[in-house]
Amino acid sequence: MNINELASAFEAVLFAGGEPVPTEKICEIFDIDSGTCEEAMLLLRDRLDRTNSGVQLLKLEDSYQLCSRKEYGDFVRTAFDLRRRTPLSQAALEVLSVVAYNQPVTKSYIEQVRGVDCSGVVATLVEKGLIEEKGRLELPGRPLLYGTTNNFLRCFSLKSLTELPTVSDETGNNSIQEEMTEV
Repeated sequence: MNINELASAFEAVLFAGGEPVPTEKICEIFDIDSGTCEEAMLLLRDRLDRTNSGVQLLKLEDSYQLCSRKEYGDFVRTAFDLRRRTPLSQAALEVLSVVAYNQPVTKSYIEQVRGVDCSGVVATLVEKGLIEEKGRLELPGRPLLYGTTNNFLRCFSLKSLTELPTVSDETGNNSIQEEMTEV
């Protein structure tokens, strides 16, 4: 397959999958190296952008996914009668920030940082697919460890956690909060 055919084949696989597909799996499926995969994905991204396609290619850490462009979200919600998700509460934003910047973390650690019980908020964030269980800590009681998901990256338009804004200083800079209220 030439690079154009690979880009088209990638588009078909990503469209059919609906979920992020790891680069490693794509390389395995097409029996190619990661450099060739990256080249074909860049071609696909450029093609979708150049033709003003209603979908875009997202890179989420080491995975790729096709998704609707943000500007067409209202039409997609109307077509499928989807309710706009309720905004995250202040408590949810705080918990999400603690997890994103310190992961993997236990619920106990989150509660220690916030000073209040977080059981309900953690459950809500797991339900929304923004955080997930990442294992258990090797301590008595074996508490669960939580971390962010690919859905978290997608919702905040991040390629990886390294793109998180820097933690604000004591001057009250709210750049993190402003970005996270858009979920």
